[in-house]
Amino acid sequence: MSKPETFFLTGAASGIGQHLAEKLIAQGSRVFATDVNFDALAAHAQTNGWPAERMRLRKLDVRDAADWERAIEEAVMAFDRIDVVMNIAGYMQAGWAHEATPEVVDRHLDINVKGVIFGTQAAARQMLKQGDGHIINIGSLCALSPIPGIAIYSASKYAVRAFSIATALELRPRNIFITTVNPDAVRTPLLDTQKGIEAAAIVFSAPKLLTVEDVARAILEKAIPHKPLEVNIPKHRGWLAHLTNLFPQYSAIVKSFLIKRGAAKQAEFFAQKTGKDGPLI
Repeated sequence: MSKPETFFLTGAASGIGQHLAEKLIAQGSRVFATDVNFDALAAHAQTNGWPAERMRLRKLDVRDAADWERAIEEAVMAFDRIDVVMNIAGYMQAGWAHEATPEVVDRHLDINVKGVIFGTQAAARQMLKQGDGHIINIGSLCALSPIPGIAIYSASKYAVRAFSIATALELRPRNIFITTVNPDAVRTPLLDTQKGIEAAAIVFSAPKLLTVEDVARAILEKAIPHKPLEVNIPKHRGWLAHLTNLFPQYSAIVKSFLIKRGAAKQAEFFAQKTGKDGPLI
């Protein structure tokens, strides 16, 4: 595959997806941007002058396999082919596992797992027809090591990583690549929903929260050019996650420290957002 020119994104109305769409537009790529919140997506595109000749917007519910098929067909009709599909849309609601409602469980599995599976299937079928392609699925560092307080989210991202790696090995001989990108906690609207949730403390435990630019850089400079099976962001936290996964009997020691540090940083994060305290370290 030559340098990719046509991209299909989910979750493009905010956060990582929105930032990536901006970066791709700026570099002259053609982008088929989707989100379940179409009004927010369209408003942002209009405000920021996304060029109509290189941009298509569409509402997409990633939980709907048929909607995925239609969206991929429309993208091909608009741009002839799709070089890269990025499954970015996601959902996280922290909380103790025994307290999670059936609705919360369903939402995690429907959006994070089924959404990625349906998207990967639809993208792969098109890429098999055109002879090549690259699928990027957003996982999480909690796909490497389970995290207390976000057990349902961890389970969904474990599934994303397992599915992505297994499917990547199926498709590589046919010139289709799948990369799982596993970031640590990122400053996005998803993180904003964790205010006041004790179980979410460990999510904030990183020395420094990632930015959407950190994730975009990893995708554009590592994942797309080199097509690895996975990219962990940052690398040192990825190694820590691998280590605690290898020795789960000892992970409680590490995680008790991370929970304590995360609780302090969680309070600091939301104090900063309301202007009551200094910058997050």
